[in-house]
Amino acid sequence: MRRAELILPLALLVAPPALAQEKRHGVSVPAGRLDAAVFTLGRQTGSSIGLREPGLGGIKVRGVKGKRSVDGALAEMLKGTGARARRVAPGTWLIERAPPERMAARPRPAPPPPEEPDAPPAEILVTGSKRDIPLKAYPGGVQIVEGSDIPISEGGKGSDVIANRVASLASTHLGPGRNKLFIRGIADSSFVGPTQATVGQYWGNSRITYSAPDPDLKLYDIGRVEVLEGPQGTLYGAGSLGGVVRVVPRAPDFWATGGQVWGGGALTEHGSPSWDVGGIVNLPIKEGELAVRALVFSGRDGGYIDDRERGLKDVNSVRTTGGRAALRWEVDGWTIDLNGVGQSIKGNDAQYSDGEGNGLSRASSIAQPFQNDFWLGELVTRKRWGDLELSSAVAYAQQYVSEVYAGASVSDVNSPSLPAVNAPLIGYQQINRVNMLTTETRLARRGPRGTGWLIGVSFLENRGRVNRSFGSRRFALTGVRNTVDEATLYGEATVEPVRGVTITGGGRLTRSHLTGNAQDADRFYAFREDPAAKAARTETRLLPSAAIAYQPYAGLTLFGRFEQGFRPGGLAVRRDVIQRFEGDRLSTIEAGTRYSGNGLSLMASASMTWWTSIQADLIDGFGFPTTSNIGDGRVLSLGFVARWRPLPGLDLDGSLYLNGSKVTNPSQAVFPLAEGPSDFNRLPNVADASGRLGAAYRTRLGGETEFSTSTWLRYVGKSTLGIGPVLGKPQGDYVDTALEFRLERGRRALTLSATNLLDTRGNRFALGSPLLIRDDNQMTPLRPRTVRLGVEIGF
Repeated sequence: MRRAELILPLALLVAPPALAQEKRHGVSVPAGRLDAAVFTLGRQTGSSIGLREPGLGGIKVRGVKGKRSVDGALAEMLKGTGARARRVAPGTWLIERAPPERMAARPRPAPPPPEEPDAPPAEILVTGSKRDIPLKAYPGGVQIVEGSDIPISEGGKGSDVIANRVASLASTHLGPGRNKLFIRGIADSSFVGPTQATVGQYWGNSRITYSAPDPDLKLYDIGRVEVLEGPQGTLYGAGSLGGVVRVVPRAPDFWATGGQVWGGGALTEHGSPSWDVGGIVNLPIKEGELAVRALVFSGRDGGYIDDRERGLKDVNSVRTTGGRAALRWEVDGWTIDLNGVGQSIKGNDAQYSDGEGNGLSRASSIAQPFQNDFWLGELVTRKRWGDLELSSAVAYAQQYVSEVYAGASVSDVNSPSLPAVNAPLIGYQQINRVNMLTTETRLARRGPRGTGWLIGVSFLENRGRVNRSFGSRRFALTGVRNTVDEATLYGEATVEPVRGVTITGGGRLTRSHLTGNAQDADRFYAFREDPAAKAARTETRLLPSAAIAYQPYAGLTLFGRFEQGFRPGGLAVRRDVIQRFEGDRLSTIEAGTRYSGNGLSLMASASMTWWTSIQADLIDGFGFPTTSNIGDGRVLSLGFVARWRPLPGLDLDGSLYLNGSKVTNPSQAVFPLAEGPSDFNRLPNVADASGRLGAAYRTRLGGETEFSTSTWLRYVGKSTLGIGPVLGKPQGDYVDTALEFRLERGRRALTLSATNLLDTRGNRFALGSPLLIRDDNQMTPLRPRTVRLGVEIGF
């Protein structure tokens, strides 16, 4: 191991309470209904506050403003209401009716200890519903990961943090900043091309991707992550066919001055060392009105793939640097948030092997570096009048993705003949530039037991440009530019015709204007096979939705749901020809149940999806990525999630998702790309099964010292890379594991964590370079067993 590379992070380890441990928070909660007040207080303090019974939501409570503990703020708010608040777990409070006082002069007893057995869970709100529907009333599948459950040691893993906790979420593994996400088996292909993603990714209120890969933003200082399963066409529009992943960062605190720094060093078996450092600071500029919060981080993931031909070790190291800044201002009842996010990922080489030897090497004559630079700026304004809330957001996102693939050299890249046997390798570069402007304004009313309504308008402008070149002199190949402008009107309403039964209906009307052109090539030559593709076109889509939820008794919910999703068409390059691909659309019917009580929560769901004119990014006969409509298909998904607290401080969880997919009506256009007889029994990257088992335990050792440990095991089932004899390569069928110990005293914490405990190789992804996939065995192993030592210090 090259231990010298750990000097920088270890030097920073002796550097000052984590914000999550602060006892007092800046709060500003107006007088009004209790349900609205606890939502505001929970959002401002990062705590979970629930109601034992829905009837408490309409109680009128006092306003609270200033620097308060959560206990103090709740006591002041509830004074004279006949209700009380109990802390039932760390960071969790339950509001219930106070018992009759038998002795008026006797003071109220102190709150029970944090780990009280048999405490009912606090009410959880699904903020991704855009009107904060309680989880028990939400008529659909959703998984919520609280920010407090994402340790610093895992925050640097980006989207893998979510996938390791949510079994319905899957990802390709081409490399950080190069992957595609899928939810509940809705997967179109393994490659990133001009098609819109099947998963809508949101950072706070703003969309962050359209026709680009997952930017893999690091999940430090996060409030929560919500994964909405199934199409979300009504609320989120195009590109949410499989669902939505929404990350909510922590907001600035108006009262608390402080922060946190951390550092860690890691050793990887069969690889080079890694390190990560970072810091958070929160600064009130004017207490109660104006505050800023900032985060910076940097890290290096050591490589573990050797190149036998070049005689190099650990070639696939990755360096990531980034930061965020947020400004919050409250004035005249308005809340104004100005946020900025930036991150750069630079990989020295690809992370695939050829499976020979110990499974951690390959033979290639050139490096295949990659880069992903992402920037986001957003402005959000909100105002609440009792049960009504007006929200407006505008955001601009920019993403630059550069990738180099090794491929055989040819005298004419546009020739239909295959490269010569044993032809020398050269680099083929693809650069994808995406610029996206989004705006959305909505008015929502939140009623009791999940009732209410919302209406909104949104506009989107996306500019995507793909340029390709080859060789050391970067000779240009045919590229493509796609432009999409969307205008949308949407709405949704939930009513309760009978106590315990809610019915939801909604719709989204979208008008998309599509244009495109050739890049780095003669326009007339590039469009010679499909001249009509040059013309601009307009698509109008109406997406209806309907849902029903029934609560026969407290804690149990049965639900059914119908929803649709779509993606507009566009232009793609196939060799030197530009051709058009059409929009696709899917419809999903889902049924499920959700139970919560006595420390146990269960969720089970089943869904059937019909998908027409499936857009998929494939590779053409030479090996370049291209896009086509591969036909119609269907996906059946079954899911089960369980969480249980059998003892104070001990939490157990388990989940299992089963998927079955089939291309029911393959398009003739896909057969030339498949190059032979093809198996259409499954869609690409749809694992037949995925599951997770997890456990976490926390206990107080005395005084301010706490010890906690957590562990998980995740299984990813069998899938195929694509369709056809070339792309139908098997992948998956592996187990990943992790374990962490944490010792915390006051404002300092020491952590020891390990991943891939069994040192499993596995095959996460059967692709490294699409231009060599015809002849080479390609597999992406898991990172070998890695042990990290970290320190966190608050100030």
